[in-house]
Amino acid sequence: MTADAHADSPIILINIFKCDARRQNDLIEHLATLAQVQRLLPGFVSATLHRGLNGRVVANHAVWSSAPEWKAMTRHPDVVAAMEPILAIATFEPHLYEPGEVVEA
Repeated sequence: MTADAHADSPIILINIFKCDARRQNDLIEHLATLAQVQRLLPGFVSATLHRGLNGRVVANHAVWSSAPEWKAMTRHPDVVAAMEPILAIATFEPHLYEPGEVVEA
């Protein structure tokens, strides 16, 4: 998040998970479980999981009400517990974004 971003503005998380192709279905299931835990926490807006066609990646596009609420979520004990099976089969690279342009047909 940039220094001029507002702490109370919505943020977008795009997190790319990498796994062995044989574990992609397991990863999707674990991430869906994680999203169900997160949706009960303050600030959660939505999460969409995307299955990579190469079989080795899963992308999570999540929206949170604010960066502080997202940060608090990352330390919540239920989230930490739900991350354990994910960490056993995947690596990940999260990035936070400010909302940007929307182009529709």
